[in-house]
Amino acid sequence: MHLDEVRVLAPAQPVRGCEQCLRSGGRWVHLRMCQTCGEVGCCDSSPNRHASRHAQEFSHPIARSLEPGEDWSWCYVEQLMFVIAD
Repeated sequence: MHLDEVRVLAPAQPVRGCEQCLRSGGRWVHLRMCQTCGEVGCCDSSPNRHASRHAQEFSHPIARSLEPGEDWSWCYVEQLMFVIAD
């Protein structure tokens, strides 16, 4: 797996939503944050799937949920959900 690439990032500023959807006027269901660069994108249940597209385009394999009460991450390469304990 790609755990060596995980940097548990926190949003640099308050999250307003999916960055690309906000620019294009799109909508999202849930938010994910890339754990390589901090890009916030929408989940695969959202119409544009920006988090998955970002992972594929930039080869950034890990994203974590930004939903309240969720502490899991997803590896797009391995198709695996995991939790990193503090």
